[in-house]
Amino acid sequence: MASKRHNLTLSAAIVAAATAAAGDTADVDAGKVIFNKCKGCHEIGESATHRIGPHLNGLFGRRAGSHADFRYSRSFQRAGAGGLEWHAETLDAFLEDPRAITSGTRMSFRGLKSAEDRTNLIAYLRTFSDDPADIPEADPTVPATDHDLDPAILALKGDPEYGEYLSGECTTCHQAAGGDDGIPSIVLWPEEDFVIAMHAYKDKRRKHPVMQMVAGRLGDEEIAALAAYFSQLDE
Repeated sequence: MASKRHNLTLSAAIVAAATAAAGDTADVDAGKVIFNKCKGCHEIGESATHRIGPHLNGLFGRRAGSHADFRYSRSFQRAGAGGLEWHAETLDAFLEDPRAITSGTRMSFRGLKSAEDRTNLIAYLRTFSDDPADIPEADPTVPATDHDLDPAILALKGDPEYGEYLSGECTTCHQAAGGDDGIPSIVLWPEEDFVIAMHAYKDKRRKHPVMQMVAGRLGDEEIAALAAYFSQLDE
């Protein structure tokens, strides 16, 4: 239980650090230029291999320190064992100050202080992960902050027990244990982000036929209940 509390504390700290990420748009071409700061140690793209640091293909949704054929620092090994995964929020916090997330990292990189630079770099890295069109609820490139959802819907307090009752259809694809085997985890998602995403599918503004079908069958209170359930599933 103490370990789970530690994981939750780490996740909360990372998400809090990421809220300062600027903007809801990103410039992939600018991100490619910024990657020049990284390529002395990391490769990405076709034929990428490990160098001083691991290659960065397929980064999104991957557990930290998980390349079996790369020798990570103990700090990264501990971070991965503690549940750290690479998503837009965690990457934003790490790129701002790597040693704040993995204090014993061997990386000499001091971090990117510009939120815009981090957003653009993350967008570039995302293009070498799974295509968002191919998998349900693909990792966003940046935290979603722009939406026109009715505040009354966001204000609904979901019943996690009801959410558990409804969750069977979700967990046929998304793993309740939080794993990621090609379909990203939705465990410990912030409730508001979950609700916004589901309503975007419901309104067909986010493209994925399976998710549109699932969300289309759910009412506002049912979506709120699922959000409440998955937000605390690991407690």
